[in-house]
Amino acid sequence: MEHFDVLIVGAGLSGIGAGVHLQQKCPGKSYAILEGRARLGGTWDLFRYPGIRSDSDMFTLGYSFKPWTEAKAIADGPSILRYITETAREHGIDRHIRLQHKVIRAAWSSADARWTVEAAVGAEATPVAFTCGFLFMCSGYYSYDHGYTPDFAGMAQFAGRIVHPQAWPEDLDYRGQRVVVIGSGATAMTLVPSMAEQAGHVTMLQRSPTYVVARPAVDKAADWLRRHLPGGLAYALVRWRNVLLGMYFYQLCKRQPERVKQLILGGVRQALGPDYDVQRHFTPRYKPWDQRLCLVPDGDLFTAIRSGRASVVTDEIAGFTAEGVQLCSGTVLPADLVVTATGLDLVVIGNVQVSVDGAPVTLGETMTYKGMMYSDVPNFAVAFGYTNASWTLKADLTCDYVCRLLNHMARHGFTQVTPRRRDPSVQAVPWVDFSSGYIQRAVAKFPKQGSKKPWRLHQNYARDLLSLRYGRLADGALEFTRQAKA
Repeated sequence: MEHFDVLIVGAGLSGIGAGVHLQQKCPGKSYAILEGRARLGGTWDLFRYPGIRSDSDMFTLGYSFKPWTEAKAIADGPSILRYITETAREHGIDRHIRLQHKVIRAAWSSADARWTVEAAVGAEATPVAFTCGFLFMCSGYYSYDHGYTPDFAGMAQFAGRIVHPQAWPEDLDYRGQRVVVIGSGATAMTLVPSMAEQAGHVTMLQRSPTYVVARPAVDKAADWLRRHLPGGLAYALVRWRNVLLGMYFYQLCKRQPERVKQLILGGVRQALGPDYDVQRHFTPRYKPWDQRLCLVPDGDLFTAIRSGRASVVTDEIAGFTAEGVQLCSGTVLPADLVVTATGLDLVVIGNVQVSVDGAPVTLGETMTYKGMMYSDVPNFAVAFGYTNASWTLKADLTCDYVCRLLNHMARHGFTQVTPRRRDPSVQAVPWVDFSSGYIQRAVAKFPKQGSKKPWRLHQNYARDLLSLRYGRLADGALEFTRQAKA
């Protein structure tokens, strides 16, 4: 059985970043990356639907140690995948990846101060086991096996094709077809303008509107800085500018939601003209940032609507007919193809079964320490990004903290570190305050956060930077031991 100092689970954006951080800051540590799929890249290799792109700028979604050099700040999926693959190759991370190793369970032994990690290899699911001193989960937050599709009545009688974006068929030809995209999130906002270039017509069917903000795909200020400053310095300046602007806008949304609402809707009215029903189709029932905002680069969604190639319908679905989608208003939307951009199926750490000293761990009953470790689970960390900013900002800080922790343990001869809930005044609250349907469906499965630090999630990069990079490790909540307990 192979043993590593650290096992990383997942070879996507977070996992590749974790490998680089380990090599640079813990050069004496052995590690491997277990990836369940046949290719690295995670989300950016899995999703292949038309127009796939990030809704975060690449100056903050990119790694802190590798400047983003391409022209578009709002990048497409293939460009992001190239960036991740290039990072893995440049740093030799690819040599540490075990592809088609799907982790099934992980068992911690305090007596041995190590994890035993079981995986299924290849199409035959051949069992294999590894041991490690520290387990770092970088497996994301949703199921890679399937997306979420509601069980609409009559789907079986629909004469056309129904596709979920997470399982986009390579042979799908929608040229000239009538397409209905169900959903109003980031995926739908991406699909509609992209498919409208070839489809006969694309209708975005939404139950309720989402806040939509247009933003240039190319950052002219960033390009100017890159022309006049060294690449690393320009990247750092733009990264911090975007971080601070994002934090300012988020706080503005929370403190002056009505003002921000009118600013956003004013932009939509300007883009679609005075005759468009913005109140019905682009005015949500909730406040800005109660759910994630949708970003449309260069206003491409608005351009598609103005051209007549796309339209928005706001109504609820009664069911499917042979011809299309039956709405509660009585209207039938005719369709040759229906795309269910209805969200992800959220799971905790890839549904890996965890046990500590023989006792199964119910992750929904644990509490997150600094948003990256779980109470009473030793030598274990999770990369989980921000809900109100780029994923990689928090993942980078988490990797940095894990390396600090490993080096601290090595210097002092510790073999085990465990977050302990010793403060009885800390109350458990939901892990995230978001009203989105895909979050609410799964919130009970996820670990809770606490009512105060270090168990509180701030969703604030500046605060986390101070806490994770410079805060004390011996803070009273982390229990360090030098030898395994019987």
